[in-house]
Amino acid sequence: MGVGPGGARGGVSNHARRRFDVRVVPHRRRSPLRLRDWRMGTKLTAVLVIPTAAFLVLAGVQTRGLVGQTTALSQFARQVGIGPEITAVVHQLQQERDRTAGELAELRRAAGRADRDAAIAALRPLHLASDRAVQDLRRAAEPLADTTAAWQVAYSEVLEAYDQVIYIRPTVPPAVLAGDTILGTYHRAVDALLTLLAQPSAGERQRALNEAVLRYVQLARAKEVSSRGRAELYAAARAGRYGVEDQVELTDLRAQQLTALGAFRAAATAEQIRRYEATAADPAFVAATELEEQSLPSGGAEPAVLPAPQWWAASEQRQELLRQFEQAVVADAVTRADAASAGQLRATLALAGGAVAVLLVAVLISVLIGRSIARSMRLLRGQALRIAQIELPEALDRLRQVSGGVPDIEVPPAVVRSLDEIGELAEAFVAVHRSAVGVAVEQATMRRNVNAMFVNLARRSQVLVERQLELLDELEREENDPDQLENLFKLDHLAARMRRNDESLLVLAGSESTRRWNRPVALGAVLLAAAAETEQYQRVRHEPATDLHLVGHVVGDLVHLFAELLENATAFSRPDTAVVVTAQPQAFGAVVEIADAGLGMSPAALTEANEVLATRPAADVAASERMGLFVVSHLAARHAVEVRLRPGREGLVARVVIPGALLTAVPPAGLYPPAPRRMLTAALAGSPRRPAASPDTRQLPVAGRRPEPPVAPRPARPVPVRAEDVLAPAACPEKATGGGWWTRQGPTPAAASAPVPPAVPVTGGINDRGLPVRVPMALLAAATGSARPQQRRHDPDPEAVGGMLSRLYDGVRRAEAEETPEIVLPPVGGRSEGGQQ
Repeated sequence: MGVGPGGARGGVSNHARRRFDVRVVPHRRRSPLRLRDWRMGTKLTAVLVIPTAAFLVLAGVQTRGLVGQTTALSQFARQVGIGPEITAVVHQLQQERDRTAGELAELRRAAGRADRDAAIAALRPLHLASDRAVQDLRRAAEPLADTTAAWQVAYSEVLEAYDQVIYIRPTVPPAVLAGDTILGTYHRAVDALLTLLAQPSAGERQRALNEAVLRYVQLARAKEVSSRGRAELYAAARAGRYGVEDQVELTDLRAQQLTALGAFRAAATAEQIRRYEATAADPAFVAATELEEQSLPSGGAEPAVLPAPQWWAASEQRQELLRQFEQAVVADAVTRADAASAGQLRATLALAGGAVAVLLVAVLISVLIGRSIARSMRLLRGQALRIAQIELPEALDRLRQVSGGVPDIEVPPAVVRSLDEIGELAEAFVAVHRSAVGVAVEQATMRRNVNAMFVNLARRSQVLVERQLELLDELEREENDPDQLENLFKLDHLAARMRRNDESLLVLAGSESTRRWNRPVALGAVLLAAAAETEQYQRVRHEPATDLHLVGHVVGDLVHLFAELLENATAFSRPDTAVVVTAQPQAFGAVVEIADAGLGMSPAALTEANEVLATRPAADVAASERMGLFVVSHLAARHAVEVRLRPGREGLVARVVIPGALLTAVPPAGLYPPAPRRMLTAALAGSPRRPAASPDTRQLPVAGRRPEPPVAPRPARPVPVRAEDVLAPAACPEKATGGGWWTRQGPTPAAASAPVPPAVPVTGGINDRGLPVRVPMALLAAATGSARPQQRRHDPDPEAVGGMLSRLYDGVRRAEAEETPEIVLPPVGGRSEGGQQ
């Protein structure tokens, strides 16, 4: 055939170019307003940039600072919020301390038991009041466990100082400690409370809030100095005199009081100054101040000792007025702190709400874009998975299992019709799907052609082998020389193996065997028939088989399957070893094991072989290298038979599991011919002598042993035992209704007469060279007749037999060399080349 210019240069033909030139996306006008037509880069940029920019702009500018300020103001408000509890504890401790100072002075002056009882009775209510105030402070301070570290340290110091106060209380009635020691403990506790009161700080930018804290702290300090002066004067009044250092201490306390009041006035608001002046103008406040002025030295005279009850009552009223004013200042600071914290929280929430609103808009846009991408990707993924897991495997299975014409496989269109990259990808994937299906169709067509070629070649070879077996049967019957008869037996056995190879080609090509059986057959007979198909049949040992029978339609395939396994076992084991075949019934069917003492297989090779047996692979180059393994796999899959290989004691064990569906009940007695089975069993067992030949029996030769000459010449010779000799009836075939081997043309009774070839060869016309056109398989029925004649033949001339065989092989070679050979058989009634009818 000629080759065009493009083909000579290795270029792609126009047909192939048109085939693979698939337009991915149709050319349509792209609209920038349609979201599905945006490019992938644009979509991804929009999805990523818009939310990120909104988040960075809003969160980076305000959120972090506002959250920090809100947290700080919240902590500040909580610290200021427990100011009333702190000032309450301070007030109660001041009351307890001032009264304790007077009671100590009285006890030192009198030191009587009645005085101690009176002191205890007077101080007990004050102790209880202080304890209640501290308990209130503890409850109020519990939410501040996560506040600043400085505040936590100051609070712990307050608790430690108060524990010292509780510890010092029992020493007051006995007056065993100095007054300075006892009062100093109270002073430290009050100072620790005032330090805790001054801890809240709103930051440098919150000056107004810090000044609010400073105001009530300065007022609390002024109140503390006033309380200490009251304690000094009350102690002097109970003692009836001033001590050496009392005047110095009082003078210093008055100076500290004026300083604290000045600091308060400097930080206080006008309203607070007005309220303080109103408090200072109160008659009770004025009375206490006037009474206090009497204790001041004047004109060189000694200061007067104030009456104790009068001074305590007046000073207590003044301290109560200062306490009320202090509560108002602290409440003002608490209100300012709460307002500032709430305002900061509202600002933060407002800004966060605006940020969230903007972010929601950005997210909404991103969701719309992402939804478009996700929907397209989801559809594409679904189509890809459906093609990869369902459509393409089903199409490949359909094309792989096709026996007739190759069907048309329709490829569905792409499910994504957008004009972006996803749509292009979907179209490209559909194009790949079409290409894959096209390649699969081509492979299916090629495989069908190859299978047809295999079937045609196997059928032709079968015709030749069957004719060869017929000719060998005739030669064996007409041969008297034991040596030549043994050689003919060997040729007969090799021809039977050639026929099995042809059937193996048919199995790999997906065709069925021409040998069929239409009635149940014993499993033992099937195993014996399989052994007859092997070359080294003498080495096969059969254990006593159970009474199991197989349905007729699987007999031929199982004989072939067991023959391949037996051939493999005998070929890969030593000639001096035996291959043992056992069959056992099981609940699920039957198990046949073929054990040899051969080389065995490596674990990797054994795993690979079992995979081939389990998966039924397609025929390829490996099938030609290990045909038996592939044939067993196909035959086992055809009838749901499980075949597994496993290591044995010395070699390999092939385990064949026959399902119960292939087993049947025992047929009526008398259907199986006993003679061929006994002959084959004796031959397989290695009998040293062949049984005497008879017209209705056949012998199986033992390799390497010359057959004994007959006692008396007989007109016919037995032929070797083959599979059909074991399974076919031996005698009276016309009575065995429903039994016998079947071909594609129908049942062939054993007693049927020899086929009559047509007088005129069947041709299909004349070709352009004037030669007749052969019709393939037209003479198959006539050429595959029974190998056993039904009439006696006379011994032919040995020279005629030799010439006939030479001409046979010459004709075979010529038939193989010619392109359209014809098979011409002699007419009925003619003479054979041996000279006999």
